[in-house]
Order: sequence, then C-alpha cells, then structure tokens
Amino acid sequence: MTVEDVREFCRKHLAHFKVPSTIRFVEEFPMTVTGKLQKYGMREMMLQEPGD
Repeated sequence: MTVEDVREFCRKHLAHFKVPSTIRFVEEFPMTVTGKLQKYGMREMMLQEPGD
C-alpha cells in the first residue's frame, strides 16, 4: 500500500473536502498504560517528522 493508493481510495469513496492532505504510515502509535491512544503524542510525532 502506498500513499497514492490511500489517496485514490479516499477520492473514490469520500467527499473531496474529506480527503486527507497528509498521509503517513507508522509502525505504532503512542499509547497510555491503559491502551488508549495519546492524541498529544500523535501531534508531536507529526510535527517532528518531515511531511510528504
């Protein structure tokens, strides 16, 4: 799966304004000890890594 594959799928199945402008594949998400996603951790990941 590539970024273009995801964009093409979204263009076919979603309204044009809902297609994400940034798509990034990650190995794992930052989690709390109880197993919930850390939204602030994901924001930090997006700001630190260069975009596509």
